[in-house]
Amino acid sequence: MVNKLAEIALKAVEIIKSFPNTTKIRVISHYDADGITSAAIICKALYRAGYDFQATLMRNPFDKGLARVSKEENDLIIFSDMGSGQIETIENMDCKSIIIDHHQFLKEKTSENVLQINANFYGINGNYEACGATLSYAIAKALDPQNIDLVILAIAGATGDKQYINGFRGYNKEVIHEGIKNGFLKENIGLKLYGNSLFDALFYSVDPYYSGLSGNEKAINELLKKMDIENEMKLEELDKNKTKQLQSYLLLKLTKKGCEKNILDTIIRPRFWSEVLNSELERFADLLDSCGKGGNRGLGLEICMGNKKAFNEAVKLEKIYKQKLLDELLRLENEGFKEKERFRYFYSKNSSLGGVIGGIATNFILDKEKPLLSIVKKDNEIHVSCRANQYLVSKGLDLGLAMNEAAKKLNGHGGGHKIAAGATIDSEKEELFLETVNDIINKQFEV
Repeated sequence: MVNKLAEIALKAVEIIKSFPNTTKIRVISHYDADGITSAAIICKALYRAGYDFQATLMRNPFDKGLARVSKEENDLIIFSDMGSGQIETIENMDCKSIIIDHHQFLKEKTSENVLQINANFYGINGNYEACGATLSYAIAKALDPQNIDLVILAIAGATGDKQYINGFRGYNKEVIHEGIKNGFLKENIGLKLYGNSLFDALFYSVDPYYSGLSGNEKAINELLKKMDIENEMKLEELDKNKTKQLQSYLLLKLTKKGCEKNILDTIIRPRFWSEVLNSELERFADLLDSCGKGGNRGLGLEICMGNKKAFNEAVKLEKIYKQKLLDELLRLENEGFKEKERFRYFYSKNSSLGGVIGGIATNFILDKEKPLLSIVKKDNEIHVSCRANQYLVSKGLDLGLAMNEAAKKLNGHGGGHKIAAGATIDSEKEELFLETVNDIINKQFEV
């Protein structure tokens, strides 16, 4: 597994080094935490090797984004955390390209101009065992062994992609062991509850989302008063008994809501700390996600490149982002979701937030029996983000395939993972798309 990946990483290095140091290398990546860390790993590695670079973080790479890139004059483009689903467009670009991806691929063999590095080619499950950032880390190490310090960003990316659910495994686990061994990561077990105070931490807790508590000032005040905890205290300031009391209350709340065991197991779990970032990595990944999906993509990349001012600015903007999520989640809890036979769906105003809200609702609000689609209408198109759980995947659900097949039938674009995927189609085909997706999922469950 690792040997095959190491071999192909060296091929990527050969391509990079075939260009003189005067070459400005184009880097294209996704705009979530995994995409941002993937891009940062590649950009840092290129910079250290003496190359200039230009990076872009894209929300929707299916057509318009890559159409703009196709018009540029580039010698080499490195796609990270994307590319395998856009292989035909990339092959038609008049330059050399390297794809670093873990999503479902359309084809394995590519034209001579394209080197496609996809986790799924090497016995690594791209859904759970590797992400864009950990694969980019393999390339960075092959370029220069001194790049092992970038393991921090690699695991932040894997954490942002929620590959810790059911425990880190496969290639991700090997990367973690390497990071701990080399002193870049420290492991401890704890609860995710960060903020300027416990009140803040509970109010802005969106993942996990505590129904009746998150975003509810009155309920939080009553809880903390009942537990004899001051609002301004932080989690680390509580004694052991108070900490256990609070942890037990929050876990019981999620259990009563019907959260799946694999989600409950993520609440208090092994976490990884970076002294360089002065942050626990899930907290860092959340901050990057809020930058990318909150409309501040460049800020997220600056944070990863080491800009401390950018970090402080992002912390301020994060509350605005989380408030938007809370507003939508509270609305959906009050108004409910629409349903088809095989899935639920809802309409959102913001395509960047729709998938995030869908993932939170899937894990912390709804039962496990149906996947959830978010739909955003914009510029005569609908943008669909869908989320499921591992229970449904074990029953045969493959959202990436469903999105790809349904979108293709309607001249749109779609793809992703079995558990999380997306699509873009013309808005007038919305109802037909929903019916097509319903039929495809129905057949998946019948197999």
